[in-house]
Amino acid sequence: MAKRRKAGSVILTAVLSILSLVWLYPIFMILMNSLKTERAITTSGAFRLPAAATFAGLENYVSAIVSQGFLKSLGYSLFITISSVALILVCCSMCAWYITRVKGRLSRGLYFLFVLSMVVPFQMVMFTLSQTADLLKLNTPWNICVIYLGFGAGLAVFMFCGFVRSVPVEVEEASMIDGCNPIQTFFLIVLPMLKPTLVSVGILEAMWVWNDYLLPTLVLDIKNYMTIPMLIQHFRGSFGRVEMGPMMACIMLTIIPIVIVYLLGQKYIIKGVAAGAVKG
Repeated sequence: MAKRRKAGSVILTAVLSILSLVWLYPIFMILMNSLKTERAITTSGAFRLPAAATFAGLENYVSAIVSQGFLKSLGYSLFITISSVALILVCCSMCAWYITRVKGRLSRGLYFLFVLSMVVPFQMVMFTLSQTADLLKLNTPWNICVIYLGFGAGLAVFMFCGFVRSVPVEVEEASMIDGCNPIQTFFLIVLPMLKPTLVSVGILEAMWVWNDYLLPTLVLDIKNYMTIPMLIQHFRGSFGRVEMGPMMACIMLTIIPIVIVYLLGQKYIIKGVAAGAVKG
């Protein structure tokens, strides 16, 4: 039995290692081509390793940052991601606390509505969303976070509800006996206990908002505001042609920040998902 388990573990490790290499291969190709000259990419082949004659160094990265308005788009993406994630974490954690602690038809109905929102395809609402965003003036980077709150609330509330159910009610009752009102109880007692779920939800939502292309394209004015994914899609070099080297460098610069955030908080994702799904 022990030998079978060991053999099965070895096979599983090998299969997962192969799958990991398959997933990492596109990133390696982007990194490799971001260090090659334009001619090497278009003529000698994108699948060859850079040689001395085809190595461009950091020239493509400098070109991507300087000539394409990368820093401006980076600022928009950072602001949208940070504001949206912060709004989702605060509002959805408070909503989940209310749904979990206040028993009734209203809270139960709200919970099922949030769960239902996770299975509704975005394509069903994107045209009406665009019109509504224009009507309510939510079509700028400064307030698009309200739209992201609506679309990100389903998963966030679901995970928060699962974790809040595991928090002893006696802790909150003790704080109220000590003189805390509901707002103080939530922010001083409940919110610090939600740290694993806060981090996991924050990372998952940040990855979604940072990489999202469709929603900003529908809502924002592309002439005035371009996030990083929009910039990559409309990447143009001299004479209006697509320069593959700087575009690959731009993609790498986009990938690096969110990969770092994920690696720093990956241990919390497992804890948060387990607490939000299993205990709920």
